[in-house]
Amino acid sequence: MARSKRYRQLATQVDPEKAYAVAEAIALAKQLATAKFDESLEVAFKLGVDPKKGDQNVRGTVALPHGVGKTLRVVVITKAGDKASEATQAGADVVGGQELIERIAGGWMDFDAVAATPDMMGPLSAKLGKILGPRGLLPNPKAGTVGQNIGQIVSEIKAGRIEFRLDKGGVVHAPFGRASFDEKKLEENFRALFEAVERAKPATAKGVYFQSVNISSTMGPGIKVAVS
Repeated sequence: MARSKRYRQLATQVDPEKAYAVAEAIALAKQLATAKFDESLEVAFKLGVDPKKGDQNVRGTVALPHGVGKTLRVVVITKAGDKASEATQAGADVVGGQELIERIAGGWMDFDAVAATPDMMGPLSAKLGKILGPRGLLPNPKAGTVGQNIGQIVSEIKAGRIEFRLDKGGVVHAPFGRASFDEKKLEENFRALFEAVERAKPATAKGVYFQSVNISSTMGPGIKVAVS
């Protein structure tokens, strides 16, 4: 993959043979976030699991102490009534039932997260499974986006709860803040995410679980993190 001159210059400031301490890696990632926008800081965990085995899937959610620096647009699919009012009061941006399902099926995608009550999962999955699934937006009880406690779900997403999941390469990618955050907040977010992924370790996983951990900004090079 061809890299820009800017990227190559930034990469010279990273020692490819060194595993940096968490605080040191975060400080360096902030330093290398020189784009004209507030870059996200992201982490990639290469895990010692087999993504082809269903019992070794790694997936979960975590409420980052300081959020990710972005106000998420949350859609709630539920029937009209108490649950719709609860979702609205909690800060949901758009609330609706079958008409909202049809709107999304028609191509509307102006949102970052979707939550639903259990009674809407049948029609939602049937109509939107192939649309939202590949984007990682299909509500799922394991991801904490389906439940009767819809107000709490919306509040947690708005406050900075993120979902993480294993990809086909055995890697979990997730954001944990912005380059504009101070280093202490970024480290606290990182550790909360690390611990959540650690807790999600499948019982059938053998050997070294965290095979490698790399931090980077949106436009910056990867920085290897020492994992003890």
